[in-house]
Amino acid sequence: MKKVNSIFIIDDDPITVFGIKKMLKTITTCRDITAFENGKLALEGIQNRLTEDVEVPEVIFLDINMPIMDGWEFLEELVSLNIKKRMIINVITSSIDPKDYRKWNEFRLRCIHYLNFKNKPLYKIEETDLSRINLAS
Repeated sequence: MKKVNSIFIIDDDPITVFGIKKMLKTITTCRDITAFENGKLALEGIQNRLTEDVEVPEVIFLDINMPIMDGWEFLEELVSLNIKKRMIINVITSSIDPKDYRKWNEFRLRCIHYLNFKNKPLYKIEETDLSRINLAS
């Protein structure tokens, strides 16, 4: 089982949050899985960790469509933070709009973090959703 120190789930749908947590239990051990209902709360959570010198999450599951601060606004703010450690950000959406995929690709090309694009509903979480595979080994 893959060990992950910290995972954030940013989604306003409690059923999706429940499902992600349940799937995570089958492939990872993680004592710090935190859920947020919108991007603003999650951004505050990351800023608090940076202020308190606590490790930022290794993995984020990020919904695009949420109230208060959506996933795109969250990513815009996250990119502007001085975070040196690369995170894996799984953008999850039920959107079928090609603009969302293009927007994801634009973020993927301009930030240091690893971004995956996944459609809802999620049926399975893969190991590549939690870590990058070292192709050199």
